[in-house]
Amino acid sequence: MAIKSTIYKVDLQISDMDRNYYQQHSLTLAKHPSETDERLMVRLIAFSLYANEALIFGKGLSDDEEPDLWQKDLTGAIELWMDVGLPSERDIRKACGRARQVVVVLYGGRAADMWWSQNSKPLLKTSNLTIINLPSTEELTSIALRNMSVSCTIQDSQIFVSHDAGSFDITPVILKERNHKGMN
Repeated sequence: MAIKSTIYKVDLQISDMDRNYYQQHSLTLAKHPSETDERLMVRLIAFSLYANEALIFGKGLSDDEEPDLWQKDLTGAIELWMDVGLPSERDIRKACGRARQVVVVLYGGRAADMWWSQNSKPLLKTSNLTIINLPSTEELTSIALRNMSVSCTIQDSQIFVSHDAGSFDITPVILKERNHKGMN
């Protein structure tokens, strides 16, 4: 018998001063049996960075054809494809062919740094790709509860995460930003 996903309920308050986006989200996240608490929480941070009414969680680890998060337009075209972790260069190129914008959110410290050094050269040529490294995400595991309330304040590209037991900062590092020329 297959192990089922664990359901997490999240009350997420986002105050993104960089994008002038202020919203409360009641989210349900399914944690895949092979997923760590850290990865689950990095998906939540990735949502916070690009949050809007149309952004949804995909099947991610459960389905190779879906990202961790995505946004489609009214015609079903993929506006935004987001992957968390260390995807293969091949999977990123495939996503870049399917979506208008692709964002990869790396985490894992040294492993993420090694991944970037191995994949940066070909990926730097991809115009619709953004790669963000979250260098210190271990503290996120301490707030992963089945029912949680989290606030993310984003200002000057800094993420201030607060929760019932305290708060901490995450400083994303933009390794590659998509080319905005000709993009709407």
